[in-house]
Amino acid sequence: MQTLVIGLNPAVDVEWCVNSIHWDEKNVVQGERRWAGGKSVNVARWLRHLGGPVRLLVPLGGSTGAELKRQLRGERVPLRALPVAEPTRANVMVTQEAGPQLRFNPKGPKLSGEEWRKFFALAEAEMRRSALVILSGALCRDARATIYRDLIRLARRLKLPCVLDCDGPAFAAGAAAGPLLVKPNEFELAQWAGRRLGSSSAVVQAAGELSRATGGWVLVSRDAQGGLLLHAEAGVGWQAGVPKVHACNTVGAGDALLAAAARQIRQGAPPVEWLRQGLATATAFVQFPAGELAPAKAVEAMLKQIQPKPL
Repeated sequence: MQTLVIGLNPAVDVEWCVNSIHWDEKNVVQGERRWAGGKSVNVARWLRHLGGPVRLLVPLGGSTGAELKRQLRGERVPLRALPVAEPTRANVMVTQEAGPQLRFNPKGPKLSGEEWRKFFALAEAEMRRSALVILSGALCRDARATIYRDLIRLARRLKLPCVLDCDGPAFAAGAAAGPLLVKPNEFELAQWAGRRLGSSSAVVQAAGELSRATGGWVLVSRDAQGGLLLHAEAGVGWQAGVPKVHACNTVGAGDALLAAAARQIRQGAPPVEWLRQGLATATAFVQFPAGELAPAKAVEAMLKQIQPKPL
């Protein structure tokens, strides 16, 4: 059976390459790249790349929605799209030869009441064909914060395990519905905990609190510091660092981690492999330009260097 990835605010990702950024002056774009983006799309692309049945469910509208659909079809990512009246967003990244990157993410379309009803009907139909549901990414414009919570409750009524990756009020509401796994990064975990996490021990403590609140697994991505996975009720957990690599791009690294972990869940692998495979895939990914998926040999090279240790 398929893994169903549900996203509410997909995007066409656009990268503008410049020599450097000049404030209040013209900035000449030396090159432009466009690809299918947004967290849910990234996760679905990775799952297709890693192997195994997957389907992506998203609302799409306007010329950007049509462009995104063409891109996904070109990559053979199975897609169930709900046509909506307002256009899909385009996220813009401005990348310098050296120095920080600027990122601009519009809020995306606003769905009507009828469009939401159709989306939930499609979600239930696809869930009935699925073995795992992944809810990933930002909410679209003016969506209520409880949307992911309601989708998790729907999945649980169908006895389906869920994975959640979003932030802010949507994350807090969704986490309270009891998904199998939540995947915050360090910032999102601090946001949920309502305090600054200034040390590794503080991150572990907050992750434990979150696990007790969800009753499930918590997978925390920590950028160059690696990540951790724990289940407070079961009293188990691991943490792992990652090799130092030259990072060409970090946009979507957490999505690569989540997709690899979800694939291990579907394969019935032990939880420590969720962490190890996830970190290896994310670390391989950041060594390639934005939007490109790392080849298997790059992931294998990282796997050899990642050894999780018990918390």
